[in-house]
Amino acid sequence: MATCWQGLWAYRSYLLVFFLPIFLLPLPILVPTKEAYCAYSIILMALFWCTEALPLAVTALFPIILYPMMGIMDASEVCIEYLKDSNILFIGGLLMAIAVEHWNLHKRIALRVLLIIGVRPALLLLGFMLVTAFLSMWISNTATTAMMVPIAHAVLDQLHRTPTGKDVEEGSDNPTFELQEPSPQKKETKFGEKDNGQVHPVPAASLEPTAQQPEELRFSQGMSLCVCYSASIGGIATLTGTTPNLVLQGQVNSLFPQNGNVVNFASWFGFAFPAMAILLLLSWLWLQILFLGFNFRKNFGIGGQAQERARAAFRVIQTEHKLLGPMTFAEKAVSLLFVTLVVLWFTREPGFFVGWGNLAFPDKDGKSMASDGTVAIFIGIILFLVPSKIPGLTPDPENPGRLKAPPALLNWKTVNEKMPWNIVFLLGGGFALAKGSEKSGLSEWLGDKLTPLQNVPSPAIAFIICLLIATFTECTSNVATTTLFLPILASMAQAICLHPLYVMLPCTLAASLAFMLPVATPPNAIVFSFGGLKVSDMARTGFLLNIIGVLVITLAINSWSYPIFNLHTFPSWADTNNTANCLATTPRP
Repeated sequence: MATCWQGLWAYRSYLLVFFLPIFLLPLPILVPTKEAYCAYSIILMALFWCTEALPLAVTALFPIILYPMMGIMDASEVCIEYLKDSNILFIGGLLMAIAVEHWNLHKRIALRVLLIIGVRPALLLLGFMLVTAFLSMWISNTATTAMMVPIAHAVLDQLHRTPTGKDVEEGSDNPTFELQEPSPQKKETKFGEKDNGQVHPVPAASLEPTAQQPEELRFSQGMSLCVCYSASIGGIATLTGTTPNLVLQGQVNSLFPQNGNVVNFASWFGFAFPAMAILLLLSWLWLQILFLGFNFRKNFGIGGQAQERARAAFRVIQTEHKLLGPMTFAEKAVSLLFVTLVVLWFTREPGFFVGWGNLAFPDKDGKSMASDGTVAIFIGIILFLVPSKIPGLTPDPENPGRLKAPPALLNWKTVNEKMPWNIVFLLGGGFALAKGSEKSGLSEWLGDKLTPLQNVPSPAIAFIICLLIATFTECTSNVATTTLFLPILASMAQAICLHPLYVMLPCTLAASLAFMLPVATPPNAIVFSFGGLKVSDMARTGFLLNIIGVLVITLAINSWSYPIFNLHTFPSWADTNNTANCLATTPRP
């Protein structure tokens, strides 16, 4: 009998893929309407995403097959959804992120900031959290965590080592700083995604746990958790920081084509960055209290031996920073292009002043015809054009007597190895689901069923949504979570005459609050794989962080988000046939 159960468990993915579609067939058979057909597709995809019986990207391709067969949408209409502007923005943003990683610019930034912050225990936690959060705003949360964890453990090794004269004077060289790049054969998970249920952390120097005092072990645990948590928190600050943010932008543009580009890089940053900063600060305080205690004099390293250990650890960081040498031409060029990209994003169409997009490329209504994706691809193409060394001709070592030009800052081989193409399909599948819900009438039907929520206060709705999503995302991909819930929430908002962004924004931010389980997100898995942590340690720390995150998001959506997105009134771009009466009624507070 045991062998039978083991066999069923071993073939569970095959069994789920075969039986789930059959199990759900009564829905379209008994209710032969487009709404039921679309519901069948969404439920089936949701179950496959939750169980991960198929790779997430493969499940995302289902609308291409199901929608034309069920008469919901033409195949040509469905396929267009798979390469919308948000997908282009994702690809362009990753081109810059790959260039930053390729030239090791992120390590230089990390070490420089740590030299500025210092290595006293409380400041060390803060320094690592600030660096990790900043880097994850622009590059993959997974890559950021994989780089920062070895650095954190190398510094901790110095802090916990009995100082000798040489340690204090020079600082010991630590092999854990030698970060290994993933080989081309290794698959790297990007932007906080899981690959078919198995998280593949980027390989780094393996660390064997050594005998530590309980106090030292707690500090090591706190340092590890601060890295993975700040990677998830930092990603919410920018539109390209994590994939759920792009899902929101794409869903808004798909469901409400006349929204006037309400969610762009500048508006998102104005809303999400303060929330990220507050959540990061509160997380630092919570981790400090939980793993360092309330002795703030000790936490800030005031004491003779503590100061000696801090100096030894500081020397390690200083030595590694010196080993990087001066900035190369490639690093300077990537830095310049990175700053240019961010400036262009912010000034394209900020809303509170006329941007360069409005002036240089206006449409008939004065709106910018160039999008954030246009800017990202423009800078991305330049990365393939600019040489990685000061322009000049040098002898080709492989062909004596011939001259060779330096390689460009980025080449397609590097991009092809590091670009998570599966996320492009996953994003497209989400947009196809949203468009199918609208075309089939399922969105309107859901909205009608949710009208009783009109009697519930708006802040209570936002709070409940945050709790629901934060719980759901612990077990499911954050992209799948936002993809499933955002169209439903948009329909609900229209039905009760509530600004759609009032419920869609909290859902998106809450999808990044995956702090409790090692499998919830790749940064958690990477930290857990280094040892020294139990599931209970992560769960008890992450539980309160989830509560703090929900409260911060509730504060954000009920305060500074109002003037940014004009949440006081029901927008005209959200007005459809079933909500025509919303514009004539008094908007909800």
